[in-house]
Amino acid sequence: MGKQASSRWAKAIAKRLSDEWSGQAEFPEDAELLKEVLTKALNAVPEECMRLVGTGIIEEAYFESID
Repeated sequence: MGKQASSRWAKAIAKRLSDEWSGQAEFPEDAELLKEVLTKALNAVPEECMRLVGTGIIEEAYFESID
């Protein structure tokens, strides 16, 4: 898996987690910070990032278009 693919997953996972964080509505700036921090952390360890793909965190078909 390439660095670009891993980065794409990292961004998607970070967005999903920050969007679903219970404090997102009350603290939108903190939700944005959470997304940025998670993206950096997941990009730093691509193998660990990819362990989340295909779990309840993010489905494997996340980037597949809906027909």
